Amino acid sequence: MERHTLNHGKPLTLRFNFLFVPDVINLLSDHIANQIAAGEVIQRPASAVKEMLENAVDAGATEIQLVIKDAGKELIQVIDDGCGMSATDARMSFERHATSKIKDINDLFSIRTMGFRGEALASVAAVAQVEMKTRKADSEIGSRIVIEATEVKQQEPCATQPGTNLMVKNLFYNVPARRHFLKSNTTEFRHIVDEFTRVALAHPGVSFRLFHNGAEQYHLEKGKLKNRIVGLLGNSYEKNLVPVEEHTEFLNISGFIGKPDAATRTRGMQFFFINNRFIRSSYLHHALVQAYDGLIEKDAFPFYVLFLEIDPARVDVNVHPYQARGEV
Repeated sequence: MERHTLNHGKPLTLRFNFLFVPDVINLLSDHIANQIAAGEVIQRPASAVKEMLENAVDAGATEIQLVIKDAGKELIQVIDDGCGMSATDARMSFERHATSKIKDINDLFSIRTMGFRGEALASVAAVAQVEMKTRKADSEIGSRIVIEATEVKQQEPCATQPGTNLMVKNLFYNVPARRHFLKSNTTEFRHIVDEFTRVALAHPGVSFRLFHNGAEQYHLEKGKLKNRIVGLLGNSYEKNLVPVEEHTEFLNISGFIGKPDAATRTRGMQFFFINNRFIRSSYLHHALVQAYDGLIEKDAFPFYVLFLEIDPARVDVNVHPYQARGEV
């Protein structure tokens, strides 16, 4: 491009050279987007266990089985007797941000289900080989779908029990770096038991079974919270449980705290739930520890399983994909 101007009456020619740079912003493919999301949502086998168990609870299941092989590296399987899905819903459930729990923005402020983002199954299917069989109670035939690394390999009608049978095989098979950095089977299985414990504590009205490498680890019948605590954590807690119940206009509190003798030197036996959702709150924990001042040693941690029921509009659980934090 040339531009002419005057320099003391003399014409002056200026030349401008434009460098044309191609567009560099690209829209990521679904496969890549799902793998990125999986890195945040599915960090280890226990992450998948949490999502799968919560999906089963949200489906209205009364009986849930969790089957683990090789600490979740080879197989994570959840079998439930929940509502099941149609063939269309079974396929749609693996799409990102596909959910039955939110239909408009107002639903985000009245969440009572465990999941709501619609990321879990899509994230799991991005980093594993997944097979799901599902059937609605009023349907004569179910649907089977097989997905590997977000790619649907097969979908066909099948005979199956009402509910959903979800199998996650070879987690992180296509992300070798992530699989390499998984801890020992003992450590990974401990994380799985932690997630299983939180979900089972939150839902004593649902029966749970946990199998690892063919051996049954837990068989929890539906019942009262006290029975669930003892079934999960051991008979030694039965004589040390103190019931808590308080109702106010703002919130309701229920559950159990431990007698001073139940205090331990390590963390892990502290459970806060808001609207049945497990949360970590240093603020609430500190407030409760203050109540034990003078009753337990300074470096000891009290035991508690406490449920806070509050208007969902007052709680923001949309803080982190792990959903173990909340703002009140």
